[in-house]
Amino acid sequence: MARIVIDPITRIEGHLRIEAQVDGGRITDAWSSSTMFRGIEKILKGRDPRDAWYWTQRFCGVCTTVHSIASIRAVENALKIKIPPNAQLIRNIIIGIQNVQDHVIHFYHLHALDWVDITSALKADPGASSKLASSISDWPNNSATYFKEVQDRFKAFVASGRLGPFANAYWGHPAYRLPPEANLMAAAHYLEALEWQKDVIKIHAILGSKNPHPQTFLVGGMAIPIDPDSQNALNADKLIEIKRLLKKAQDFVENVYIPDLLAVASYYKDWAAIGGGEGNFLCYGEFTDAGGNQWFPSGVIVNKDITKVLPVDQKKIAEYVDHSWYDYMEGQGKGLHPWNGESEPHYTGPKPPYQFLETDKKYSWVKAPRYNEQPMEVGPLARVLVAYASGHKEAKEAVDMVLGKLGVGPEALFSTLGRTGARGIDCLLNARQTPKWLDELIGNISKGDYRIHANTLWDPSEWPAEASGYGWHEAPRGALGHWIRIKDKAIFNYQAVVPSTWNASPRDAKGQRGPYESALVGTPLADPDKPLEILRTVHSFDPCLACAVHVTDVAGNEMVKVKVC
Repeated sequence: MARIVIDPITRIEGHLRIEAQVDGGRITDAWSSSTMFRGIEKILKGRDPRDAWYWTQRFCGVCTTVHSIASIRAVENALKIKIPPNAQLIRNIIIGIQNVQDHVIHFYHLHALDWVDITSALKADPGASSKLASSISDWPNNSATYFKEVQDRFKAFVASGRLGPFANAYWGHPAYRLPPEANLMAAAHYLEALEWQKDVIKIHAILGSKNPHPQTFLVGGMAIPIDPDSQNALNADKLIEIKRLLKKAQDFVENVYIPDLLAVASYYKDWAAIGGGEGNFLCYGEFTDAGGNQWFPSGVIVNKDITKVLPVDQKKIAEYVDHSWYDYMEGQGKGLHPWNGESEPHYTGPKPPYQFLETDKKYSWVKAPRYNEQPMEVGPLARVLVAYASGHKEAKEAVDMVLGKLGVGPEALFSTLGRTGARGIDCLLNARQTPKWLDELIGNISKGDYRIHANTLWDPSEWPAEASGYGWHEAPRGALGHWIRIKDKAIFNYQAVVPSTWNASPRDAKGQRGPYESALVGTPLADPDKPLEILRTVHSFDPCLACAVHVTDVAGNEMVKVKVC
């Protein structure tokens, strides 16, 4: 029996360490550890609740819009503020394109290299790549000439000796199965996706003034004005440009991403039985309309039972720190609801350099959130499963289409391959639905409805002495929740439970594994010295540890001091 370590896990946001026990060529146990500490909740105490969204954006440089949305919703929930339809539609558009861009980036630039051997693409016949690409899509860039140009670019890149992100990988690993022509096709689309995502996210610049960290969010609505006669407001020209960019996004998803996803998956069908984990799923729901109805339904699925979707009760959420480097005032073994959450760091782990963590004790800066005392997987798979099991028309059609083309049943969704496929399905649904919200917005404006903000309860003098609220958002990586307690017009307590807190959690008070840890158990390893298979499953969750934690040194000393003038 051997113990292996991957530290750091690359092609993610933040710092993640995985330790695994291997016996007989399979993982028998695993531990997920983040080596960073997050402290922004403590920074928020005492501040104006209306400013919280601006600070929480700084949890991460990737998940920029998502914390703004969740934070604003928490304050609106606490103060019982209802926003105008136009503001809701603009938020839906921002959220929708964020999901589409994020999923495409994840597939091509973070996850694909777990399945695609770039070095093999150098040996491909461009004509064969053209034939393969043309058989699955009518995308314009399917000619042999195009693939030859891409191959030549890669050859020149390799000849330069400056390999950048391709320098350190398990190229030639026996777990890679794609033929050279498929590898060249995927490599070409890797490059196309880089240019594509840079263009489509301009929607955030139009509606939010910039990306990352859009600036037009506002408690009670949005800060971007609507005025067809002003160049400094949301007008007809900008709406037309958004429509063009949404069309470009949908075309790429339908004609490149989904065909590539199906093509790659067809060579790895055995991964439909690997990486399933505990089988508990949590989804908060998303895309609310003027009537308060969610386009993506909320729900909880337990033990892979998709015949039953349970309602979500936020009172059943608690975070444990029995294996996390934090102290609770009431001691260990007790979970705290986020409204009463504490983030007092106390590092008790080994001092570097060390070979292994003390995994029988505390071993991560990530807390262990639980729903009704159970670990929950969150993310696109949870979102798609809840929608599918709830009878969501578009979700059922998309899932059945993907399963049908791969020739597998719904049980295949509970796996690493299913998690990767669900992200593509989620992306497709968002790409098709977001233009409809734009059409609704245009329809409202054409009727003379320019309302963008609710003026009620903006003045703190009208607030109650104390108020508590929570804001939920289905971020690309999954269920994101912000909880706020307001007292005397200021933030009394603030806690965020992010997707990677759920998924990357360590053991809890009962010794239950977190989702990463559970999903890795049983994974076969062709070569324990090159554990590519661990990367496949962990990357299928799209980790974002920057959201889950922030930086300190091992002694808890201050590393940087920022003076706010």
